[in-house]
Amino acid sequence: MNRDPASTKIQDMRQRYERDGIDITDLAECPIAQFQAWFSQIIHAGNVPEPNAMILATADDDGVPSARTVLLKGGLDQDVFWFFTNHTSKKGQDLAVNPHAGLVFLWKEWERQVSVRGIVERLPESENQAYFQSRPYESQIGAWTSRQSAEIPDRAHLEDRDARLRKRFPEGSVPCPDFWGGYAVQPLSIEFWQGRPGRLHDRFRFQRESLSDSWACARLSP
Repeated sequence: MNRDPASTKIQDMRQRYERDGIDITDLAECPIAQFQAWFSQIIHAGNVPEPNAMILATADDDGVPSARTVLLKGGLDQDVFWFFTNHTSKKGQDLAVNPHAGLVFLWKEWERQVSVRGIVERLPESENQAYFQSRPYESQIGAWTSRQSAEIPDRAHLEDRDARLRKRFPEGSVPCPDFWGGYAVQPLSIEFWQGRPGRLHDRFRFQRESLSDSWACARLSP
C-alpha cells in the first residue's frame, strides 16, 4: 500500500488482523483476572510502548464528552483502575459533577483492545501521598507547576514557574499538592476485543448492574 501522505486516501487506510481469536472458554471467570493476564503477557513481551496508556473519557453535567490519554497506575489488586491527575483539570471538573468514566486500552501490536465503563471515586489521601512520593523529582515538580487545563500566556510562563518551584522545593522535599490526587474507576462493564480477519472480530463483554453484583459474560457481534 502506498503510504505517501500526499497520495494516500483515508478510506483506503486499513489493517488486516491476523492473530488467533479467542473463545469464551479462553477467558477467566473474573474480567479483572482476564485483564491482568493480557496485561502481564503484553508487558513481558516488551513490544508495546507504554502498555498502561489508556484513553479516559468523561462527560460534564450537560453530557458533553471529553477524552484524553492517561496512564494506569494501579488498583488492579483491588479490582479497580487507578489514575492520577490535577483535580482542577478538565477531567477533574467533569468527574466532580458526573462521576462516571470510560477507559480504552489499545494494544495494536497484539490486535487487542479492552474497554471499561464504570463509576469513579477519589482515592484516599494515604494513596495519593504514597504514589506521589514514589514519583521522580521532575514529575513531582511538574504536578505543582502545571495548573492543568488553565490558559497560560506562553511557554516562558510555564518554565518560569517551574524554575521558581524547583528553588522552593529541593529534591526530596516536595509535598503532595492538595489539588492533585488519584481516582479509582470501579468497573460495571469490561469488554475484551481481539481483531480477526474480515472484520469478524471476537468481542466478549463482562457486565454487572451494580458493584455488588456478580459478572455475566456474553459474546457480542463485531
